Parts: sequence; structure tokens; C-alpha cells
Amino acid sequence: MLCRAASFSLALLLYGQPVMAKMPPVPSPKPAQPAPAKARDAKLARMPAKTLFKAARKGAALTPASHGYYTRGCLAGGQRLAPDGPAWQAMRLSRNRNWGHPLTVAMIKRLAIDAKKNDGWAGLLVGDISMPRGGPMRPSHASHQIGLDADIWLTPMPSRTLTRTERERLSATFMLTSDQLAVNPTVWTDAHAKLIKRAASFREVERVLVHPAIKKELCLKAGKDRQWLGKVRPVRGHNYHFHIRFRCPPGSAGCRPQKPPTGDDGCGTELDKWYKWLHARLKPRPKPKVTVKPRKRKARRLLTLTDLPPACRLVLKAPDQIIAPQPRRAAQSRPAAN
Repeated sequence: MLCRAASFSLALLLYGQPVMAKMPPVPSPKPAQPAPAKARDAKLARMPAKTLFKAARKGAALTPASHGYYTRGCLAGGQRLAPDGPAWQAMRLSRNRNWGHPLTVAMIKRLAIDAKKNDGWAGLLVGDISMPRGGPMRPSHASHQIGLDADIWLTPMPSRTLTRTERERLSATFMLTSDQLAVNPTVWTDAHAKLIKRAASFREVERVLVHPAIKKELCLKAGKDRQWLGKVRPVRGHNYHFHIRFRCPPGSAGCRPQKPPTGDDGCGTELDKWYKWLHARLKPRPKPKVTVKPRKRKARRLLTLTDLPPACRLVLKAPDQIIAPQPRRAAQSRPAAN
């Protein structure tokens, strides 16, 4: 033991204190590098298109143009319909869907002013048009994607300016009887028919979509002037509003038009088929004897950016429009309760 201790002491004297082996320096973590442009674009292409277009709060600073079809496309250079005008008020402002092609916005204003002046209509309550850059916005609409569709409420505009809360919560008037086979005579007026006729009579209008019961009423009361009726098409679900679809405007080479009406007024075979479906819907269905689990419906595949025209990628990447602030309009006081 003494020999070993002496040897260790002699080693310390000869070679000095033992030195610890130095560890190599730990490299600092490199900052995350941005994904390559191609990888980023590929990721965006897989995302639901409605998510990408909803994120755009303003229109694209591009030349106005509608790209694609009414149910699969986008909008460049969209214009915002002012919430208030001399003969209209925009509804559901929180949705930010009061944008459209400049042609659409101009025609809505024209319809509002002409109907108020000539048809005894108090003014338009305007529902959804499109999002600032168009694009899909399910589940509420399959169309309205290229800024050429607009929903007009069948409720006349009140004589005062609605508050923002009222525009969110006010419900449109249900225009049909409880069985949905006819219009309700207590709410339907001649002014409703005149308003729809005026909209369908515009050359720029491609279609006007209404409930089959409203189409039937228009067919019965149209008289000899029936040319405009060919544009009015029956579609279920339009119980509270009617839908205007405008033609592809000049300068929109990438806009795919809808087939023009056949020239028939649509009051015959087509309407009969709808009523056959409406009556069948009212028949009581016998209960199945054996309980069968309902089949699960396959989820509808959401449109992605690759499903839309290539121009829609440029629409999403474009800078925001610069919108001049509009002067505030003094809100009218609500009428006092009696």
C-alpha cells in the first residue's frame, strides 16, 4: 500500500495535476429554415380552398375578372357593396360576403333603385354575394365563387337603417304555405313578382333561382309577357330569398358561362317534375319492419386549390386592395313603441 501511494505521489510531482479531457463544443441549434417555395405551394394546394379564401379579408389588387365556373373558381379585383345605400342594406356583415365583380355590384344597385322607383319595392336587403376573393364557402353555398351570384331577400327593406345586431339576427320572411306547395297570400304581393321580373329582364342576368312554388305563382300571373320567365328557374331551398346569377363579364376570359336558357318559359314539364317531387315528399312513409342502421354518407370531398383554375393561386398571392374609408352614415333612430 505504501509503495502504491509513493508511486502516485511521484507521478504527480513529475507530470503535474491530472487534466480532464476536453469535450467538443456543442453546436448551437440552427434557426429553422423557411420551407422551399415548392413545398409551401404543395402544402397550400392540399388545404381546403375555403380555408385559404376565407382568410383573405380584402379583395385582390388585380384587374377585375372572374375565373372558372360559378361553383368552382375565384374572383380578382372584387368590389365591396357598401353596407348602406339609397335603396339597399347589406345583411350578415360579419360574414364579409358583400363582395362581387364590379358588374355584380353595379347591377345590384341598379336593381335596387329601379325597383324602388318603378315597382313599389321599399328597397333591397342583400344577402351573400361572394367573399373578397371569391372561392368556395361551404356549407352554405356551392356557388357564389366567382363574384357573379347574389342572394336578395324577399323581405322589403325597412324605412330605417338597421343596426349591426339586427343585420345579424333578423330573419327573412318565409314566403310559402306550411306544405310549401304555394306562396302564402298573406305575405306575397304583386311587388314581389315585379321585383323578380325586373331582375330577370336585365340583359346581364343569366338566371334567377326561386322556389318551385314561387315559380308556379309567377307562371300563373305572368300574362302575355312571358319571355323573361325562361330565366327564372325553380330550385328548392329558396323559400326566403331569390338568387341572381350574372353572365360572364367582359374582360373575364377565364370565366366559364352557363348554358343559355332554351327559350321555353319553364312553366310546363320542368315545373311538373318539381311538383311531383314536392307531393312525394309529403306522403307518409311506412316505418320499416326491420330496424336497419342507416348507411353513413361519405363526407363530400372539399375543394382544394388544385381543383380551381391556376389563376386562383395568383389571386390568393396578390396584395390587398387599398380601400378608402367611407364616411359614417348617421343611424336613424328606432321608432318609439306605441
